[in-house]
Amino acid sequence: MTIQRGKPLLKICGLQDVEVLKSMKHLTIDFIGFVFAKSRRQVSADHAAQLCKVLSEWEAAPSPKSAGVFVNPEWEELTAILDQAPLDVIQLHGQESPEFCHKVRAELGVQVFKAFSIHDNQTPNISVHDQLNPYKGKVDAILLDTYDGVYGGGSGKTFAWDKSLPYQQWAEDTGIPLFVAGGLDADNVTELVRRYAPDGVDVSSGVETDGHKDIIKMTAFVERVKKA
Repeated sequence: MTIQRGKPLLKICGLQDVEVLKSMKHLTIDFIGFVFAKSRRQVSADHAAQLCKVLSEWEAAPSPKSAGVFVNPEWEELTAILDQAPLDVIQLHGQESPEFCHKVRAELGVQVFKAFSIHDNQTPNISVHDQLNPYKGKVDAILLDTYDGVYGGGSGKTFAWDKSLPYQQWAEDTGIPLFVAGGLDADNVTELVRRYAPDGVDVSSGVETDGHKDIIKMTAFVERVKKA
């Protein structure tokens, strides 16, 4: 994963429709996310396999990498899905241990993104360094998302971005990229990128209309990120 300061990686998550994905092939996107966790955006393994085929036909180079989003998955679930869908990244949004992340990375041959929830009203019991240090060398990126007590993320709400600063410092110290998610859209992503300069941004509901991915909103989001 190549990180260039000031040029954040871009991930669009929650894709379900093959035709919508085909309409995006001209966009320069680094990761496309498919949700396997319980969600209104949830897809099955065979459906994800169809979506992954579209990525091999991408017009903008390089083609995006495929990311599967899970919350506390069983090992058998991961292996069964990977048998059908050629995922490049496993994104974990639950209470997955550093040891589990390392096992996924080492034995399944994929990159691992570990998500951490940010609760605006919650005072952490341990320091960010104590929270993240066990994952050093076991994950390929960390992702910050707004706390959601039901699904573990994907709430469509922003968190106070200044809370990302200690996480960002840790990411810079370790060389592990940091993505920011949670309530991003074309209207607010420029401010996030200019003020906080994350290594990557992750959007889902912010590029939807009536619960469906909107090519106009996705195009605007990509343009804003690249220009920011």
